[in-house]
Amino acid sequence: MNRTLVDKLARALLYEGYVLYPYRPSVKNSQRWTFGGIYPKAWSDAQDGTDSCAMQTECLVSGTDQAKLRIIVRFLHLTDRKVGELSTPLDELPSDGDPEYRLVQFLQLGDASYQAWQEAEEREIDLGEVEFSDLLRQPQNVPFSYPSRHTIEPLRESDRIKAILIRDQQPINGTVEISASRIFVDLFKLTIRITNETQLAELGSRDQALMQSLISTHTLLGVEDGDFVSLTDPPDIYTGEARACRNIGAWPVLVGDGVQRDTILSSPIILYDYPQLAPESPGDLFDSTEIDEILTLRILTLTDDEKRAAAGVDDRVRDLLSRTESLARDQLMNLHGAVRGLRPVAQEQHNE
Repeated sequence: MNRTLVDKLARALLYEGYVLYPYRPSVKNSQRWTFGGIYPKAWSDAQDGTDSCAMQTECLVSGTDQAKLRIIVRFLHLTDRKVGELSTPLDELPSDGDPEYRLVQFLQLGDASYQAWQEAEEREIDLGEVEFSDLLRQPQNVPFSYPSRHTIEPLRESDRIKAILIRDQQPINGTVEISASRIFVDLFKLTIRITNETQLAELGSRDQALMQSLISTHTLLGVEDGDFVSLTDPPDIYTGEARACRNIGAWPVLVGDGVQRDTILSSPIILYDYPQLAPESPGDLFDSTEIDEILTLRILTLTDDEKRAAAGVDDRVRDLLSRTESLARDQLMNLHGAVRGLRPVAQEQHNE
C-alpha cells in the first residue's frame, strides 16, 4: 500500500466540509458532516434510508489465492463541546464532580475566545493483513467499539478558573465485514461492508444521531502479489464485472503515480483514479468547492473581530488563520495558477 500518499489524500477527505468559510459558527456551518456518514440503524430507518446505516465498497482484484490484502477503515467520531461560565471563580476544579456553571454560546476571556462547537476525533480500524484464500473459505466479521467519554477543561484568567469546556462523546459500535468471491481463475470480487450497530437511547434530532455516527468514513485498501482493477476505466475484458460491483456511499479509485495498482482509496465523494493534492496548496482549507486562492484572499480580508471569533472554534481553524497570515508573497502568487503540462495542438488547415 502506498501509505504516504493515500494518508495525505485520506486526511483531506476526513476534514472535507469540517468548517467552511467564514470559519465561524454561522448559517453556513449550522449543518455540517454531509460526507461519508454512517448512522445508527434506528435513525436511518426513521429517515427511510436517506441517512444510511452502512457503507459498502466492492472492487476487483486480479491475482492468485495467495494475494494478501491490507484493509484500514477511517472516520471521525464527534465530540460535543460546550462552554460553561462559572458562577464563582475557582483556584482548582472539584474532584467529586462538575462545578456549578451556566452554559453560554460564546465567551471572551482576555484575548482568548471560546464557543460551543462539534469537534471531531480521528478513528482508525486497522484490520491487518488477510489472504484471499482465507476470505474465500469464510467471510470475516470484525466488531469495533468506542465508549462514551466526559471531560472538563479549565479556562483561566488572572490565574483563576473562570469557565470550563465540557466535552461529551457518545458511544459508537459497529462491524466491518470482509468477503471475497472468485469470478475467474485469476479475478476476485472483494466486498467490505461497514455497519453502524449503535443502539440509540432515543431517536432525538439529527445532531443527536450524528454524535453516534461514523463521519467522513472511507476505506484504504492495499494488495500484495496482486493488482486492483480500475472501476472507472476497466480493461475491456472486465467491463461487465466492473459494472456489477455495488458500491454504497463509496467511490473506490486507484492511488499512486499513475501506473501502480496496489492501492485503492474508497472515498465518500466522487474522485478520479490517481487523485492528487495540488503541491501549491499551503494546507487544509476544508472546502474544496473553492480554490485555495479565493479562500486565502477572503481569509486575509477578515476583520480582527472576525478572526478572533474564528480562532475560538478550535486548533484547526487557529492553525489555518496563522498559516494563511504568514504566507510569503511568492506562495500567494503560486496560488494564482500552475501549468501541469503542455501538449502540441494540431494546426488547422484553412482553404483560401
